[in-house]
Parts: sequence; structure tokens; C-alpha cells
Amino acid sequence: MAKMKGEITVNTERCKGCELCVEACPFDLIRLAPRAVNRRGYPYVEQTDAEKCTGCTSCAIVCPDGCITVYRVKE
Repeated sequence: MAKMKGEITVNTERCKGCELCVEACPFDLIRLAPRAVNRRGYPYVEQTDAEKCTGCTSCAIVCPDGCITVYRVKE
């Protein structure tokens, strides 16, 4: 059976750092970027370990600003 591998991209300029995606990720692979803010002064999120991401899209579904795009590939 093929295994799904995923990766996310975050539009850091639109992200407001609400952390809803951090709570929604079942594998704890998203976190606020340490000491980093976008041009509007908001902290933004980043993916911590792309190897463990399955592309479940939980993060993208809960993002109120549509900042997260999920890519999925069969291995």
C-alpha cells in the first residue's frame, strides 16, 4: 500500500500567528517561528519536520486566513 507524504507552505505575510493550525496538527509538526515576525508585526508558523507530515490538511482546514497550502505525494 502506498504511503502518503505531505508538506506545507505557509504564506508568512498573511499569517497572524493565531496557532489554530498548531493545535489542529495531529503530529505536532507546526510551531510559531522563534523570534520571527512578518512585515505587519505578527509572529508566523513554520513546519518543524517535513518527513513526518502525512498531508492530512487539518492545518489548512482550520486556518481562518487561508495561509497554508498542503501538498501530498504518494511514496
